[in-house]
Amino acid sequence: MQEPHQLNVYKFGGASVKDAAAIRNLRHIVQQAVPGQLLIVVSAMGKTTNALEEIYHRAHSRLDYAPQLKALRDFHEGVAQELLNPAGAHPAHNEPLQALFAELENQLAALEPGDYDRQYDQVVSFGELLATRIVSQALAAQWLDCRPLVRTDHLWREGRLDWATTERNIRSVVPQLLQQGPVVTQGFLGGTSSGQTTTLGREGSDFTAAIFAHCLQARAVTIWKDVAGLLNADPKIFEDTVRYPEISYQETIEMAYYGASVIHPKTIKPLAVKRIPLLVKSFLDPTAEGTIIHDCRHDSLPPAFIRKAGQCLVSFESKDLTFISEENLEVIFGALAQVRLKIHLMQNSAISFSVCTDYSAYRLDRLLEMLYEQFTIHYNTGLELYTIKNYDAASIQRLTQGRDLLLEQRTRQTFQFVCRGAS
Repeated sequence: MQEPHQLNVYKFGGASVKDAAAIRNLRHIVQQAVPGQLLIVVSAMGKTTNALEEIYHRAHSRLDYAPQLKALRDFHEGVAQELLNPAGAHPAHNEPLQALFAELENQLAALEPGDYDRQYDQVVSFGELLATRIVSQALAAQWLDCRPLVRTDHLWREGRLDWATTERNIRSVVPQLLQQGPVVTQGFLGGTSSGQTTTLGREGSDFTAAIFAHCLQARAVTIWKDVAGLLNADPKIFEDTVRYPEISYQETIEMAYYGASVIHPKTIKPLAVKRIPLLVKSFLDPTAEGTIIHDCRHDSLPPAFIRKAGQCLVSFESKDLTFISEENLEVIFGALAQVRLKIHLMQNSAISFSVCTDYSAYRLDRLLEMLYEQFTIHYNTGLELYTIKNYDAASIQRLTQGRDLLLEQRTRQTFQFVCRGAS
């Protein structure tokens, strides 16, 4: 088994591997890593996941996807060529990439009607497989297919982890590889007992890094981002953001739960259990301090501002004007779970119950079909959900002023509201 405190886990997201220059920067960061063993978890390059989603949708809909697939192939082969053969002589034959694209073409050709989510996982997973092949070649590091190790159930697009099997698998394989040098593996991916690929939910590569760190009792996990650390707001949306030099596991879990985009919600718990610190650092300025997430206490924290766009507010009313009872709620919750709509905010009155979820036309239609006989249902789309963690009067005034609020709710530390999105 891996000896504790000898391993560092680095996770690089799509922006940090978006092109050849970014991967050269990654290589520089790895070369400057602290002494010890290194496991590197890599996401799909740039917007590859979005491109694969489009290819998959077109293939599943029996539309021509050849131009999009060619563009994806040309992009990856071009990046590999620039990294491995920069002189630009004759294009080198990259056998691992060619094999992956051949496998992807076979998957697309074999798609069948229905079974959308299972087939989605088999196709979209190629983004991470391609990226890690290129990064491992650029680093001259070992490539590891995580899918036989990270065992999940058959919940496609958000596989639930079998921790016992996963830990046994990782401990039986990875320590020996690490003794030979750095290892590059995929984020976001897992596999079932029957050998089918699953995914862990969008942005799930953070969770993958935490899984490996937990199982191998790593010294630390470092997530390399395009921001200076964990900020109190997304700088692309809010002005005057503040970096947290340090923050507790608990505060970070709550911020991730409410939708903070820097950390995947499932990442923190496996690290907190083993007291493994999580560092958030900038790949644009690797020597900067960043943020350390660990077991600490705070006197006070600046308010955190979180926005989730693309929201839908759904309200259920009993048709006979009776109170919304526990039996009614059981039916509603069961239907929401069945169509896989997650509740971000909920509120009830005497004869109605409202939930805010991510908008999906397909899933919402299924929900309406299931419940229209029992409830009168109203819904609004194109909404935004704002959360202020550790709010004060000034922060509430700042965010709510001039907005059309459809629903609001506050607890001791958290203020949330749903409003119409910007036109």
